[in-house]
Amino acid sequence: MTVRIYHNPRCSKSRQTLQLLEERSVAPLVVEYLKTPPDAAELERLLDMLGLEPRALMRKGEAEYKACGADDPALSRAQLIALMVAHPKLIERPIVVNNGKAALGRPPERVLDIL
Repeated sequence: MTVRIYHNPRCSKSRQTLQLLEERSVAPLVVEYLKTPPDAAELERLLDMLGLEPRALMRKGEAEYKACGADDPALSRAQLIALMVAHPKLIERPIVVNNGKAALGRPPERVLDIL
């Protein structure tokens, strides 16, 4: 299976993680998730692989977080995932997937655990 990285080229951690992979001769499939956002089923799989709940994978500092109501504590898992699908900027990055495992590249070296 190909290593995949959910990548934002404008994010320094995302660029560092991609560079780290390339330095180890890993040529990942690069998914620019702001251009091609994951659907709800894909986000569910990523959350399960990461062992996280939706809010733990959300960028709470983004203006969209409050603007779209993601800060409402009453929102269900499905509602939070739907918000991330609708507003992919809310998704923390980068996420690297390899062989049924996923890691968040914060810090970038964390992804080495799944290679």
